Amino acid sequence: MSKVVDVHTAVGMIKHDDTLVWSTAGLSGFAEDVAAALEARFLETGAPRSLTVAHSCGCGDGKDKGMSHLGHEGLIKRLVSGHTGMAPRMVELVLENKIEAYLLPQGVMAHLWRHIAGKTPGVISKVGLGTFVDPRLEGAKGNTATTEDLVKLVELDDEEWLMYRTFPVDVAVIRATTADERGNLTLEREAIFLEQLSMAQAARNSGGIVIAQVEYLARQGTLHPQKVKIPGDMVDYVVVAKPENHTQTMATYFNPALSGDLKMPLGGIKPMPLDARKVIARRAAMELVSGGVVNLGIGMPEGVSSVAAEEGVSELMTLTTELGTYGGVPASGGDFATAYNAEAIIDHGYQFDFYDGGGLDVCFLGLAQTDHEGNLNVSKFGKKVVGPGGFINISQNARKVVFCGTFTNGSKIEIVDNRVNIREEGSRQKFVNRVDQITFSGRYAQEIGKPVLYVTERCVFELIDGEITLTEIAPGIDIQRDIFGAMEFTPKVSPDLKEMPTELFKEQWGGLSDTLLNR
Repeated sequence: MSKVVDVHTAVGMIKHDDTLVWSTAGLSGFAEDVAAALEARFLETGAPRSLTVAHSCGCGDGKDKGMSHLGHEGLIKRLVSGHTGMAPRMVELVLENKIEAYLLPQGVMAHLWRHIAGKTPGVISKVGLGTFVDPRLEGAKGNTATTEDLVKLVELDDEEWLMYRTFPVDVAVIRATTADERGNLTLEREAIFLEQLSMAQAARNSGGIVIAQVEYLARQGTLHPQKVKIPGDMVDYVVVAKPENHTQTMATYFNPALSGDLKMPLGGIKPMPLDARKVIARRAAMELVSGGVVNLGIGMPEGVSSVAAEEGVSELMTLTTELGTYGGVPASGGDFATAYNAEAIIDHGYQFDFYDGGGLDVCFLGLAQTDHEGNLNVSKFGKKVVGPGGFINISQNARKVVFCGTFTNGSKIEIVDNRVNIREEGSRQKFVNRVDQITFSGRYAQEIGKPVLYVTERCVFELIDGEITLTEIAPGIDIQRDIFGAMEFTPKVSPDLKEMPTELFKEQWGGLSDTLLNR
């Protein structure tokens, strides 16, 4: 019997008070057709109501797609998310205390579905100790309407751990490329695999249902078994999406280089212009490890992959993303979390098994709010609630962390005659007395002996003896005016303070290969 139904029939199976889990990364792997139909049903009939919705990654386009479809008072009761910043309507409900909100580490959530499927009490991990998800701080609660404890401090063999509680799943909404009539699913045009299988298993073992959105249908028995990623026995309903609601990424309908169907010339990736962003990316790239495994975060760290490609060193190490890509060049902007010319793509949860166990030699992450103890905040700014994404897992477990970002927000910087010229100071300081929320714990990093760098266009800091310490300064920068004068605190200064390499500020560099090979 065929499991193919129209989208309205599928969303009609979702009941009041159900708990739904969604596969997503931006709009990659997200069932946009199902979300739009669920929104339409609620606006027309007022049903279903009081849903709990859970997803590990950011979900949406920063406008009205993704989780913004579900951002209606009455439709949602509780959000459990790794990142909610891409869904402004949902953020508004959180800020107005109209829903409960838990903001958990992305990697923990990627593992959570497997633990729900296996009916364990929770994910036990050191990820999050000393950060805002630690119950001794905020317990991952996103607002004052959120009171139940989902995170618990436990002790095992005289060591502290966090336990993230599991919960039953009523509906898993997943996405694939092709389904046969029995519901067997393949992912050949998807750029990343996410947690589709684990979510389906979690729902089925909870007594729930699985709704799968696809592009194509195949006859029963015609799909190659090695291509099938989710067996039909785990799928209840299949919906064929409108093409515009099944895009490969937030920015791209389909690019075969992102799904591994062709290899594009890396020379086709346009080099970055010489500006503050490129200087930061170049200096950060000096911390790459030849032969190492590397993670690049969203935003400013994306420039590291561009510099590596321009300098011809991409093949000296393996660049990865937390969504499971290995090799090639990680994509940026609206294609973030995918990769051009990837050598391998694995499931999201498996990637975080590797990351959490210390598999990363170095990671490059965005530099936002930072304080004198080296704490970093990327998850909450004033009233704006974002969530940590994979930041906590990655920064806590990589062997070395390099935070990359401009010194202040909104500054106007020129690179003139191999020197930094600050035309206009930024409107908001990043180096503050106390961060609004601890997403990265400097104290925890010091306890476990992790090297930590903070790279800006003006200078480089390192975390030494529990304090931010100035170790390098850019040519053209006045230490009192341009550094101390643009911070809320005065950092320690290394007795070995040196100038950042002048070559980083030239139009052409060409020195990264020697830097890495001579290390």
